[in-house]
Amino acid sequence: MILLTRLNGPEFALNPDLIERADQTPDTVITLVDGTKYIIAESLSEFMSIVRRYRADLLADAEILVSSGTHRPPAAPTDSDQARVVRLHRQER
Repeated sequence: MILLTRLNGPEFALNPDLIERADQTPDTVITLVDGTKYIIAESLSEFMSIVRRYRADLLADAEILVSSGTHRPPAAPTDSDQARVVRLHRQER
């Protein structure tokens, strides 16, 4: 989550994965994929820097986890896992 400031003052956290676009009109307007709009106090360039820094931090954290050996990729599904999925799917019908 990134921290932004509403135009009228309070800070809020936003999931940057939900952002569709950002416009400078002259205030910075953030539009989410569901159409929700937020007007923020940060300029468009400040907003873009915040998002870039957030994504860079995610990548850096992921690299640390992988290189330290604490991250394990998910195990490949077994035959019993796949059979369970088929049973659940048939129950939904």
